[in-house]
Amino acid sequence: MTEFSRRSALGLAALSAFFPSPAGAFGEASAFNPRLLSAGARQNLRGRETGAARWSWELVRRTSAPARLVAGRVNADRPDLCAEPFAIWAGDSDVGSLSSSEVRGLSRFFALGGLLLVDDSAPEAGAFARSARRELARVLPESPPVRLDPSHVVYKTFYILDRPYGRAPGTGSIEAILRGKMAQAVFVGTDLLGALSRVGETWAFEVPGGNMQRERAIRLAVNLAMYVLCSDYKDDQVHAPWLMRRRAGLRR
Repeated sequence: MTEFSRRSALGLAALSAFFPSPAGAFGEASAFNPRLLSAGARQNLRGRETGAARWSWELVRRTSAPARLVAGRVNADRPDLCAEPFAIWAGDSDVGSLSSSEVRGLSRFFALGGLLLVDDSAPEAGAFARSARRELARVLPESPPVRLDPSHVVYKTFYILDRPYGRAPGTGSIEAILRGKMAQAVFVGTDLLGALSRVGETWAFEVPGGNMQRERAIRLAVNLAMYVLCSDYKDDQVHAPWLMRRRAGLRR
């Protein structure tokens, strides 16, 4: 069973517990949905909300995966956090202290197999990322973040990448809180939403590396979405020839 199958089954159980009558709706909602998480102190995303919808649009355009084209919001202390297996926690300032209900909500989300992307909108300052790590240590105290090896499946679920990309350069590596092989929280530190955000027909934020850097940021977003949907199936040896063909055609 893939990670997303496990997450879907667990999420369905959670949804059934919270909302018994529409439990079957989780199957209908199993398309990729980059929900924006609200937790702790209110964050000013400065127009990055559009990046979530663009993320889904790029996924649908480039793959056969289903996705929600209108991204929603979810609160850490609300039961519907556990209705789906993915959420994005983004911001540009210290998140403050999570409430006890927010800690419980996130603990339940992770226990059910949820994956949280932590995306610092201002990685040059780093206040958001530091505080998010601090607060997640309260939620998952036994699992500090670790650097993902370049061979990790998240770098090859669809595109072959060697590092994280976004609006900002970041640290050059992805870190994650793991439970076994399964990522629970992923830290990219590159303002990924900033690279994806649009204002009408134009990009909302410039990226220093131009079109290629933005393209690689989009590829990272697609990889993360495919990781949510498909987990680590690309680690299977049967996929090695397919990956080699993709490496030859897509790596620059």
